[in-house]
Amino acid sequence: MEQELEAQLFDRFGSRITLTTAGKIFAEYARKILEMRRQGFDAVRELDNIPKGEMSIAANEATCIHVLPAVFARYREKFPKVQMQVVRSYGARTIESVLDNSVDFGITQLPLQEKKLRVVQIYSDEIRLFTSPNHRLANHKTVGAEDIVKEDLLLPKTGRTRTRINEFLDVFEDKMRISMELESSEMQKRFTEAELGVTFMAVSSAREEISSGRLKAIRLQPLPMIRTIGLIYRQDKALSRASLGFIQLVSEFAAESDLGLPALK
Repeated sequence: MEQELEAQLFDRFGSRITLTTAGKIFAEYARKILEMRRQGFDAVRELDNIPKGEMSIAANEATCIHVLPAVFARYREKFPKVQMQVVRSYGARTIESVLDNSVDFGITQLPLQEKKLRVVQIYSDEIRLFTSPNHRLANHKTVGAEDIVKEDLLLPKTGRTRTRINEFLDVFEDKMRISMELESSEMQKRFTEAELGVTFMAVSSAREEISSGRLKAIRLQPLPMIRTIGLIYRQDKALSRASLGFIQLVSEFAAESDLGLPALK
C-alpha cells in the first residue's frame, strides 16, 4: 500500500508501529471504505427481510451486567441472525470508539458536547453513598460531603462518576481519605460489604444488594446526584433495520424497567 501511494504510512520502532501524518489521513478514508462495505453487506442481507450481520456496543461494566443481558435476550428473539459484540469501555473511551467507528453504539453518561453524535436518552438514576449495614452512617437518610470525607473512600478509578464525586467533595479535598481506587463496580460493592470503606455508585448497579440488606444506599445532600444514561451513535451513520430495532428495544426496556427514577425512597 505504501508503494502504491508513494508515501510512508507507518513509523516503525522495533516492535512498535504508529501512524505517520499520511497514515492518519489515509486511515480515515479506510474507515469510511470499511463502513461502506459493511453497509452494502447489510443492505443485501436485509433483502430477505431477516436482518443479518454484526452489531457492536461499547458500555461500562455496570451497564453490561444490569442492562444489556435483558435487552439482548429480547433482541435475539427478534433478530436471531444478528451477531452481537460487547466491548467493555468507560467514559471517553466509549465516545472515542463510536466516533472512530470501531463500534456501532455506545452507552454512556450524558450530557455530551460532541456534535458528530446522535443521542437517545435511555434513563436516569441516582448516585448515592453506599455503606455496609453496620456502618455509623448506615441509618442516615441523607449525608453531606463534610461527613463523607471522614471515612475511608473506595472510589472508581476513572470515569464521569469519579469526576462528579471529586467535584462534590472538592471543598474538603485536603481532608479526603482515599483508601482505594477500584476499576469495577463489583469490586466497589464487595469491598464495601467487607467494611473496608464507603463508596459511591448508581442505585441501579446495586439493587440486589440493597434489597437483601447487604448494602445501604444513602442520598447525598444538599441535592441528590442524578445521572442520565444515553445510547450514542454517529450522526452520519446509516442505520439498518437491525440497528433501528436495537434502539427501539433499549428505549422500551428502560421505560418498562425500574432502572430509572424515582430510585429508592
